[in-house]
Amino acid sequence: MGHENITEFILLGLFSDEDAKIACFVLFSLCYIAILSGNLLVLLTIRGSRLSEQPMYFFLSYLSFMDVCFTSTVAPKLITDLLAQRKTISYNSCMAQMFYAHFFGATEIFILVAMAYDRYAAICRPLHYMVIMSRPVCYIIVMASIIGAFIHSILHVLIIVELPFCGPNRIDHYFCDVFPLLKLACMDTSLLVIVIITTTGVMSILTFVALVISYLIILSTLRTRSSQGRRKALSTCGSHVTVVLLFFLPLIVTYVPVADSVSNDKVFALFYTMIAPMFNPLIYTLRNTDMKNAMRKVWCWRKRSEGK
Repeated sequence: MGHENITEFILLGLFSDEDAKIACFVLFSLCYIAILSGNLLVLLTIRGSRLSEQPMYFFLSYLSFMDVCFTSTVAPKLITDLLAQRKTISYNSCMAQMFYAHFFGATEIFILVAMAYDRYAAICRPLHYMVIMSRPVCYIIVMASIIGAFIHSILHVLIIVELPFCGPNRIDHYFCDVFPLLKLACMDTSLLVIVIITTTGVMSILTFVALVISYLIILSTLRTRSSQGRRKALSTCGSHVTVVLLFFLPLIVTYVPVADSVSNDKVFALFYTMIAPMFNPLIYTLRNTDMKNAMRKVWCWRKRSEGK
Protein backbone atom coordinates (compact mmCIF):
# COMPACT_ATOMS: atom_id res chain seq x y z
CA MET A 1 0.00 0.00 0.00
CA GLY A 2 1.43 3.41 1.00
CA HIS A 3 1.09 6.66 -0.91
CA GLU A 4 0.62 5.87 -4.57
CA ASN A 5 1.37 8.95 -6.60
CA ILE A 6 1.08 11.92 -4.29
CA THR A 7 4.47 13.40 -3.46
CA GLU A 8 3.24 16.60 -1.84
CA PHE A 9 0.20 18.06 -0.13
CA ILE A 10 -1.22 21.58 -0.25
CA LEU A 11 -2.05 23.06 3.15
CA LEU A 12 -5.12 25.28 2.97
CA GLY A 13 -4.03 27.08 6.14
CA LEU A 14 -6.22 28.81 8.69
CA PHE A 15 -8.28 30.92 6.31
CA SER A 16 -8.29 32.34 2.79
CA ASP A 17 -8.76 36.05 3.55
CA GLU A 18 -5.74 37.78 1.98
CA ASP A 19 -6.01 41.00 4.02
CA ALA A 20 -5.89 39.18 7.33
CA LYS A 21 -2.79 37.21 6.35
CA ILE A 22 -0.26 40.02 6.90
CA ALA A 23 -1.79 40.87 10.28
CA CYS A 24 -1.71 37.19 11.27
CA PHE A 25 1.86 36.85 10.02
CA VAL A 26 2.92 39.65 12.41
CA LEU A 27 0.73 38.32 15.25
CA PHE A 28 1.89 34.70 14.99
CA SER A 29 5.53 35.75 14.58
CA LEU A 30 5.28 37.73 17.82
CA CYS A 31 3.51 34.79 19.51
CA TYR A 32 6.26 32.42 18.39
CA ILE A 33 9.00 34.79 19.66
CA ALA A 34 7.10 35.05 22.97
CA ILE A 35 6.83 31.24 23.20
CA LEU A 36 10.55 30.73 22.54
CA SER A 37 11.76 33.50 24.85
CA GLY A 38 9.25 32.79 27.64
CA ASN A 39 9.81 29.05 27.77
CA LEU A 40 13.58 29.30 27.39
CA LEU A 41 13.64 31.87 30.19
CA VAL A 42 11.75 29.46 32.47
CA LEU A 43 13.97 26.55 31.41
CA LEU A 44 17.27 28.44 31.95
CA THR A 45 16.09 29.95 35.24
CA ILE A 46 15.21 26.53 36.66
CA ARG A 47 18.42 24.91 35.38
CA GLY A 48 20.52 27.84 36.61
CA SER A 49 19.06 27.92 40.12
CA ARG A 50 18.39 25.54 42.99
CA LEU A 51 14.79 25.15 41.85
CA SER A 52 15.84 22.22 39.64
CA GLU A 53 16.31 20.20 42.84
CA GLN A 54 12.55 20.33 43.43
CA PRO A 55 10.54 17.75 41.44
CA MET A 56 7.84 20.25 40.45
CA TYR A 57 10.35 22.59 38.80
CA PHE A 58 12.32 19.67 37.37
CA PHE A 59 9.12 18.69 35.49
CA LEU A 60 8.33 22.31 34.64
CA SER A 61 11.71 22.66 32.90
CA TYR A 62 10.83 19.64 30.73
CA LEU A 63 7.36 21.06 30.08
CA SER A 64 8.93 24.32 28.85
CA PHE A 65 11.32 22.38 26.62
CA MET A 66 8.42 20.35 25.17
CA ASP A 67 6.44 23.55 24.56
CA VAL A 68 9.32 24.95 22.51
CA CYS A 69 9.70 21.71 20.51
CA PHE A 70 5.95 21.21 20.05
CA THR A 71 5.29 24.74 18.77
CA SER A 72 8.41 24.62 16.59
CA THR A 73 7.01 21.67 14.64
CA VAL A 74 3.98 23.74 13.63
CA ALA A 75 4.54 27.51 14.01
CA PRO A 76 7.42 28.22 11.54
CA LYS A 77 5.52 26.54 8.68
CA LEU A 78 2.25 28.26 9.65
CA ILE A 79 4.00 31.66 9.75
CA THR A 80 5.92 31.30 6.45
CA ASP A 81 2.84 29.86 4.68
CA LEU A 82 0.90 33.03 5.49
CA LEU A 83 3.13 34.86 2.98
CA ALA A 84 3.67 32.00 0.51
CA GLN A 85 1.78 31.74 -2.76
CA ARG A 86 1.69 27.94 -2.75
CA LYS A 87 1.53 26.31 0.66
CA THR A 88 2.94 22.88 -0.15
CA ILE A 89 4.52 20.27 2.07
CA SER A 90 6.22 17.12 0.77
CA TYR A 91 4.78 13.74 1.71
CA ASN A 92 7.79 12.89 3.91
CA SER A 93 7.80 16.28 5.64
CA CYS A 94 4.09 15.88 6.26
CA MET A 95 4.61 12.50 7.96
CA ALA A 96 7.53 13.90 9.98
CA GLN A 97 5.49 16.92 11.09
CA MET A 98 2.61 14.69 12.17
CA PHE A 99 4.97 12.39 14.09
CA TYR A 100 6.73 15.21 15.96
CA ALA A 101 3.53 17.13 16.72
CA HIS A 102 2.01 14.02 18.30
CA PHE A 103 5.28 13.03 19.99
CA PHE A 104 5.92 16.37 21.71
CA GLY A 105 2.22 16.91 22.42
CA ALA A 106 1.81 13.49 24.06
CA THR A 107 5.03 13.93 26.08
CA GLU A 108 3.60 17.21 27.34
CA ILE A 109 0.36 15.50 28.39
CA PHE A 110 2.28 12.86 30.37
CA ILE A 111 4.46 15.51 32.03
CA LEU A 112 1.35 17.47 33.06
CA VAL A 113 0.08 14.27 34.68
CA ALA A 114 3.44 13.81 36.44
CA MET A 115 3.19 17.38 37.77
CA ALA A 116 -0.29 16.69 39.15
CA TYR A 117 1.02 13.52 40.80
CA ASP A 118 3.88 15.54 42.27
CA ARG A 119 1.41 18.06 43.80
CA TYR A 120 -0.67 15.17 45.15
CA ALA A 121 2.42 13.60 46.77
CA ALA A 122 3.59 16.95 48.21
CA ILE A 123 0.21 17.89 49.71
CA CYS A 124 -1.38 14.55 50.58
CA ARG A 125 1.73 12.50 51.47
CA PRO A 126 4.20 15.11 52.78
CA LEU A 127 6.09 12.70 55.06
CA HIS A 128 6.86 10.31 52.21
CA TYR A 129 7.28 13.00 49.55
CA MET A 130 11.08 12.82 49.22
CA VAL A 131 10.89 9.04 48.72
CA ILE A 132 7.88 9.10 46.35
CA MET A 133 9.40 11.82 44.16
CA SER A 134 13.12 11.06 44.49
CA ARG A 135 15.37 12.13 41.60
CA PRO A 136 15.61 8.60 40.09
CA VAL A 137 11.78 8.39 40.15
CA CYS A 138 11.57 11.76 38.35
CA TYR A 139 13.93 10.55 35.63
CA ILE A 140 11.95 7.32 35.24
CA ILE A 141 8.71 9.34 34.88
CA VAL A 142 10.27 11.54 32.17
CA MET A 143 11.64 8.49 30.32
CA ALA A 144 8.28 6.71 30.56
CA SER A 145 6.56 9.86 29.21
CA ILE A 146 8.94 9.97 26.23
CA ILE A 147 8.57 6.23 25.47
CA GLY A 148 4.77 6.41 25.81
CA ALA A 149 4.63 9.42 23.49
CA PHE A 150 6.90 7.72 20.95
CA ILE A 151 4.64 4.64 20.82
CA HIS A 152 1.54 6.85 20.48
CA SER A 153 3.10 8.88 17.61
CA ILE A 154 4.59 5.98 15.68
CA LEU A 155 1.23 4.18 15.68
CA HIS A 156 -0.45 7.23 14.13
CA VAL A 157 2.22 7.50 11.45
CA LEU A 158 2.04 3.75 10.67
CA ILE A 159 -1.73 4.04 10.17
CA ILE A 160 -1.37 6.98 7.73
CA VAL A 161 1.67 5.61 5.84
CA GLU A 162 -0.31 2.51 4.90
CA LEU A 163 -3.12 4.54 3.28
CA PRO A 164 -3.33 5.08 -0.48
CA PHE A 165 -3.37 8.75 -1.52
CA CYS A 166 -4.22 8.96 -5.20
CA GLY A 167 -6.51 11.93 -5.75
CA PRO A 168 -7.06 15.14 -3.84
CA ASN A 169 -4.03 16.47 -2.01
CA ARG A 170 -5.45 19.60 -0.35
CA ILE A 171 -5.27 19.38 3.45
CA ASP A 172 -7.87 21.55 5.16
CA HIS A 173 -5.56 22.53 8.02
CA TYR A 174 -2.38 24.52 8.71
CA PHE A 175 -0.32 21.44 9.65
CA CYS A 176 -0.38 17.73 8.88
CA ASP A 177 -2.68 15.98 11.30
CA VAL A 178 -4.40 12.63 11.32
CA PHE A 179 -8.04 13.54 10.65
CA PRO A 180 -7.45 15.91 7.70
CA LEU A 181 -5.18 13.25 6.12
CA LEU A 182 -7.70 10.45 6.65
CA LYS A 183 -10.20 12.52 4.64
CA LEU A 184 -7.86 12.45 1.61
CA ALA A 185 -7.24 8.69 1.51
CA CYS A 186 -8.62 6.76 -1.47
CA MET A 187 -10.44 4.24 0.71
CA ASP A 188 -13.06 4.06 3.42
CA THR A 189 -11.36 5.25 6.61
CA SER A 190 -14.39 5.31 8.93
CA LEU A 191 -13.00 2.40 10.98
CA LEU A 192 -9.62 4.14 11.34
CA VAL A 193 -11.35 7.33 12.48
CA ILE A 194 -13.03 5.31 15.24
CA VAL A 195 -9.66 3.73 16.19
CA ILE A 196 -7.94 7.12 16.43
CA ILE A 197 -10.81 8.75 18.33
CA THR A 198 -10.74 5.79 20.70
CA THR A 199 -6.97 5.95 21.30
CA THR A 200 -6.25 9.71 21.29
CA GLY A 201 -9.69 10.85 22.43
CA VAL A 202 -9.87 8.33 25.26
CA MET A 203 -6.26 9.08 26.27
CA SER A 204 -7.07 12.80 26.47
CA ILE A 205 -10.31 12.26 28.40
CA LEU A 206 -8.88 9.69 30.84
CA THR A 207 -5.86 11.87 31.49
CA PHE A 208 -8.09 14.87 32.05
CA VAL A 209 -10.35 12.90 34.42
CA ALA A 210 -7.28 11.62 36.33
CA LEU A 211 -6.04 15.21 36.69
CA VAL A 212 -9.43 16.44 37.89
CA ILE A 213 -9.68 13.61 40.45
CA SER A 214 -6.15 14.29 41.73
CA TYR A 215 -7.04 17.95 42.26
CA LEU A 216 -10.29 17.09 44.04
CA ILE A 217 -8.27 14.89 46.43
CA ILE A 218 -5.75 17.71 46.92
CA LEU A 219 -8.52 20.23 47.65
CA SER A 220 -10.18 17.96 50.20
CA THR A 221 -6.79 17.45 51.93
CA LEU A 222 -6.14 21.21 51.99
CA ARG A 223 -9.26 21.83 54.10
CA THR A 224 -7.32 20.63 57.15
CA ARG A 225 -4.30 22.92 56.54
CA SER A 226 -3.44 26.33 57.97
CA SER A 227 -4.53 29.27 55.85
CA GLN A 228 -0.92 30.11 54.89
CA GLY A 229 -0.15 26.51 53.86
CA ARG A 230 -3.41 26.42 51.96
CA ARG A 231 -2.62 29.64 50.08
CA LYS A 232 0.83 28.46 48.96
CA ALA A 233 -0.49 25.07 47.84
CA LEU A 234 -3.42 26.62 46.00
CA SER A 235 -1.21 29.08 44.10
CA THR A 236 0.98 26.28 42.67
CA CYS A 237 -2.07 24.08 41.99
CA GLY A 238 -3.98 27.02 40.50
CA SER A 239 -1.22 27.59 37.93
CA HIS A 240 -1.22 23.93 37.01
CA VAL A 241 -5.01 23.71 36.67
CA THR A 242 -5.02 26.77 34.37
CA VAL A 243 -2.39 25.20 32.10
CA VAL A 244 -4.23 21.87 32.05
CA LEU A 245 -7.52 23.54 31.06
CA LEU A 246 -5.85 25.64 28.33
CA PHE A 247 -4.22 22.56 26.84
CA PHE A 248 -6.76 19.80 27.34
CA LEU A 249 -10.15 21.30 26.58
CA PRO A 250 -9.31 22.24 22.95
CA LEU A 251 -7.51 18.88 22.57
CA ILE A 252 -10.58 16.93 23.72
CA VAL A 253 -12.82 18.98 21.41
CA THR A 254 -10.46 18.19 18.49
CA TYR A 255 -10.04 14.47 19.10
CA VAL A 256 -13.61 13.69 20.01
CA PRO A 257 -14.98 15.20 16.83
CA VAL A 258 -18.60 15.89 16.10
CA ALA A 259 -19.44 14.88 12.52
CA ASP A 260 -17.49 17.08 10.08
CA SER A 261 -15.70 19.61 12.23
CA VAL A 262 -12.23 20.04 10.75
CA SER A 263 -12.65 23.79 10.12
CA ASN A 264 -13.45 24.34 13.81
CA ASP A 265 -10.61 21.97 14.73
CA LYS A 266 -8.15 24.38 13.13
CA VAL A 267 -9.20 27.11 15.54
CA PHE A 268 -9.11 24.76 18.54
CA ALA A 269 -5.71 23.43 17.43
CA LEU A 270 -4.38 27.00 17.67
CA PHE A 271 -5.08 26.83 21.40
CA TYR A 272 -2.82 23.89 22.12
CA THR A 273 -0.20 24.63 19.43
CA MET A 274 0.24 28.39 20.01
CA ILE A 275 -1.85 29.91 22.80
CA ALA A 276 -1.22 27.46 25.66
CA PRO A 277 2.59 27.32 25.08
CA MET A 278 2.64 31.13 25.07
CA PHE A 279 0.74 31.51 28.34
CA ASN A 280 2.41 28.65 30.25
CA PRO A 281 5.55 30.62 31.22
CA LEU A 282 3.40 33.59 32.30
CA ILE A 283 1.04 31.43 34.33
CA TYR A 284 3.92 29.69 36.11
CA THR A 285 6.00 32.80 36.78
CA LEU A 286 3.58 35.64 37.51
CA ARG A 287 1.89 33.88 40.42
CA ASN A 288 4.92 32.02 41.68
CA THR A 289 7.19 33.63 44.27
CA ASP A 290 9.88 30.90 44.05
CA MET A 291 10.13 31.39 40.31
CA LYS A 292 10.31 35.20 40.60
CA ASN A 293 13.06 35.00 43.25
CA ALA A 294 15.02 32.49 41.16
CA MET A 295 14.77 34.76 38.10
CA ARG A 296 16.06 37.69 40.13
CA LYS A 297 18.98 35.62 41.43
CA VAL A 298 19.93 34.02 38.11
CA TRP A 299 19.55 37.02 35.80
CA CYS A 300 20.42 39.93 38.11
CA TRP A 301 23.51 38.12 39.38
CA ARG A 302 24.62 37.58 35.78
CA LYS A 303 24.15 41.26 35.01
CA ARG A 304 26.18 42.24 38.10
CA SER A 305 29.02 39.88 37.21
CA GLU A 306 29.05 41.21 33.62
CA GLY A 307 29.09 44.80 34.85
CA LYS A 308 32.23 44.27 36.97
